[in-house]
Amino acid sequence: MWTASYLPAWSSLNAAAATYAVESDGLHLRIPPDQPLWCPDLHEGPLRVSAVQSGNWSGPVGSTRGQQPFRDGLVVRQQQEACWGFTPLFGSVEVTCRASIDQRSMFSAWLVGLEDEPERCGEICLVEVFGDTVSTDSAGRPTAPVGSGLHRFRDPALTEEFSAETYSIDVGQWHRYAVDWRPESVTFSIDDTTTKTLAQAPTYPMQLILGVFDFPDRAGGVEPATPELVVSSVQGRALPG
Repeated sequence: MWTASYLPAWSSLNAAAATYAVESDGLHLRIPPDQPLWCPDLHEGPLRVSAVQSGNWSGPVGSTRGQQPFRDGLVVRQQQEACWGFTPLFGSVEVTCRASIDQRSMFSAWLVGLEDEPERCGEICLVEVFGDTVSTDSAGRPTAPVGSGLHRFRDPALTEEFSAETYSIDVGQWHRYAVDWRPESVTFSIDDTTTKTLAQAPTYPMQLILGVFDFPDRAGGVEPATPELVVSSVQGRALPG
């Protein structure tokens, strides 16, 4: 059960709607050249997004109660009914995906607190890759800095701990990005190879967001392409015992 709009409380379900299709190989999230900007009067810098999220809710119109506020002074423009799909508390989460991105786009998959209380807002980022960082090594093999870790935001119990390490990886091919989330640690992996373990963790339910993003002001004269994130599977498992 997914909401196919990105943080719609700050605009509306229609204004924040993703361009997507479910095809034989999975969910295709795309940003065609004619897709409108997301929150154009509020977001600093032009941004276009196609994303789905496994939870959604907000306070009433005019209130400040909403998910992932991206600037001070935001108020709800369209009230969202509570819709809880996949909202785990601890366990493992795996996202198998591939992406087509260029120098003005990126993709990401992340868990974020439901923000039923404002401080329950921390983020576990499984993967974040910007197209302008994708390269090749001296042997001609594709490489990419893959961002992962924890974002504190307004959670006083967390410490910001996020980094992007470079791996020999072609993000245009299928890879499995995963976290093992426990009460006092989070372990990250790519294709079953552990990449880092952090000795802290959010301790409240979280929802999953999958998205592809386009930044038109980073075009540098490049004609608009159609960034795409294809997700073949999402798997979640509870902690044993």
